[in-house]
Amino acid sequence: MMALQAVALTVVAIAATAVVLVDDPVRQSMVASIMGLFLTSAFFALQAPDVALSMLAVSTVVIPALILLAAARVREIAGPGPRSGDDHDRDEGG
Repeated sequence: MMALQAVALTVVAIAATAVVLVDDPVRQSMVASIMGLFLTSAFFALQAPDVALSMLAVSTVVIPALILLAAARVREIAGPGPRSGDDHDRDEGG
């Protein structure tokens, strides 16, 4: 049982590092959702099924959905931004 707990916590640590390293908020929410699944399995391995069920609902569904909704709202408010050097470079230099 101790080995299963160690493996589960190691996988959670790796997934958490992956969440931190992803730059795009939309992709980060998906990676965070996957980390939530790993964290849920870690709680089951630690014999805390009630916490695991709460974690399953919150970290794999609610938080990524809120992040996606917030990202969509920010993009809607910001509008279309300038593209990476398409027209801007041509207007200046000729």
